[in-house]
Amino acid sequence: MDALWLGLAFGLGLLCRHFGLPALVGYLAAGFVLNGLGQQGGEALEQIAHAGVLLLLFSVGLKLRFKSLAGPEVWAGGGLHLAISAVLLGLLFCAIPGLSEGQAFMLAATLGFSSTVLAAKALEEKAELRAFHGRLAIGILIIQDLAALALMALVGVGAPSPWALLILGLPLLRPLAAKLLDWSGHDELLVLFGLALALTVGGLGFEHLGLSPELGALVLGALLAGHPKAVELAKSLWSLKEVLLVGFFLQIGLLGWPSLAALGGATLLALLLPLKAGLFFLILVAFRLRARTAFLTALALASYSEFALIVVKFMVGNGQLSADWLVLLAITVALSFVIAAPFNRFAHTLYERFEGRLAGFEGPEHHPDEQPVSLGSTQILILGMGHAGTAAYDFLKKRQNVPANHKVLMVSGIDSDLGKVERHLHEGRRVVYADAEDPGFWHRIKLDGLKAVILAMPDPEAKRIASRQLRRHGFRGLISAISTHPEEAAALKAAGADMTFLAFNEVGVGLAEHVWEALEKLKVKGAA
Repeated sequence: MDALWLGLAFGLGLLCRHFGLPALVGYLAAGFVLNGLGQQGGEALEQIAHAGVLLLLFSVGLKLRFKSLAGPEVWAGGGLHLAISAVLLGLLFCAIPGLSEGQAFMLAATLGFSSTVLAAKALEEKAELRAFHGRLAIGILIIQDLAALALMALVGVGAPSPWALLILGLPLLRPLAAKLLDWSGHDELLVLFGLALALTVGGLGFEHLGLSPELGALVLGALLAGHPKAVELAKSLWSLKEVLLVGFFLQIGLLGWPSLAALGGATLLALLLPLKAGLFFLILVAFRLRARTAFLTALALASYSEFALIVVKFMVGNGQLSADWLVLLAITVALSFVIAAPFNRFAHTLYERFEGRLAGFEGPEHHPDEQPVSLGSTQILILGMGHAGTAAYDFLKKRQNVPANHKVLMVSGIDSDLGKVERHLHEGRRVVYADAEDPGFWHRIKLDGLKAVILAMPDPEAKRIASRQLRRHGFRGLISAISTHPEEAAALKAAGADMTFLAFNEVGVGLAEHVWEALEKLKVKGAA
């Protein structure tokens, strides 16, 4: 990518961010502009884009729990959606002149897939990969990826090698991979280890076996999920992954400048996205999921997949389809990204607005992961049990042990990451599994006796929603929130928070307090 490409991507990304849209919409627009200027992607951009996708999926794998794939709402729900959408779209495509029935149903099947890149990126940006709806969306995407492998083999893109069965032995290599991760330290060796695992072992290794390199990167990441340094590894790769992913979105835009006919066809297919999301919603609700979980999962999956381009590109290459189809599908996928990205960003706000209508689709029984939450005699509630929330919890518990505090205040924590909840329970903390961003959550708990709430979730929107819900349900106690940027404070106070604390400022103050206490102790010791 030369200076023009980088400058245009930055400028349009910044413009979109200014208007409240995700920057990736600007990157897609930059690709179309570059294509209109006669620019072409080339091998270098393709490699950059491919590396970005592999690193993204590797990062997703680091946060994946394979138990989340075992639920029928994942494998049966995902499979049912693919089957229904393939049949309905296939019947529609059969009416297009020049398409055989086989070609029509093949195209329909590719459009049944959702974009792994877009969904994973949207969930990651909102720190929701481990929330129940995030785990559900990723699980369905993995089922789709496996189905995509079968479809690609069917059209002749490639069949797995007999040696592909070797991947069944990957769990045996986990101790070695974990030891190498420990030995990699915290600097550039850690980054290189992640790159080697994602791009070489996962990407090239799986590709050599006739399997999807994207699936390989995801599986290799999942191999290390749960390791104490998995989160650190993901963070060390974050900036590199984000920059490389710009190449992916530019590449989508560079696939072709749309003619009026292609733009019209892509627009019609894009208009089907609400039906795709609606079908996901109805299927997931039928599996006893609550309306909010089904809605957030459906929005995360309301896009067309980059796999569609891979399959159609091969069909064009062997003469099964005309080249116009590749341009049309490229515009369709790009349009689906442009539509889905902002909807995903404001997904929680949208659910709040339509909660009354959507909740009517729920059945009388709920999934085990969505049962009502009991807080008992909790008086101080901490929402978000990451580093900051855990530190606040431990401090408050320690204060209870001070003899001068005759009145003991019961402290509890809440987190939407089941792995974190299990770890906290093992370490003796009172933490329950629930999603505080769910409006239904606030309907299911009693706020009587609750005196203070600490908002320690990473997502600013989640903190604003929790503040509004607390006040909406009559909470008159103290609401305090941690913010990472000064501009968040005004929005949180407008939503109902009483006080906000800028995280980095508080770290500095805390450090200074510890130094001061240490100096005072030295003074006392010197005087003695």
